[in-house]
Amino acid sequence: MARRADTGSAVADFALISGLLVLVFLGVIQLALILHVRNTVIDCAAEGARFAALGDQSATDGATRTKELISSSLSPKYARDVRAREITVDGVRLIEVSVSAPFPAVGLLGPGGALQLSGHSIAELP
Repeated sequence: MARRADTGSAVADFALISGLLVLVFLGVIQLALILHVRNTVIDCAAEGARFAALGDQSATDGATRTKELISSSLSPKYARDVRAREITVDGVRLIEVSVSAPFPAVGLLGPGGALQLSGHSIAELP
């Protein structure tokens, strides 16, 4: 008689556990997407800073290069707010490229301006 009391419990257990597993799986996928966007934008900003640091380029050229790289890698909406400037740290001229990108909260959609990322490079002498 004890066996009859357990009949159907496997179906209920599967329904409860599978719902939790789907939520955990979607959370891991979302985290991976956020890290991908973050790392891609940082890499594009660093490449733009290296480009702007060349002797015959300007900070504006670095910002343009960063926008092109982000647009081709992710989406043009991630390249809307790109700034480049020359700064001096301990007497060394640096090019800093800053990007304010939307936080991909649900897939590639999300509120704007949540990720503040930047790349740096030592500027060559003209």
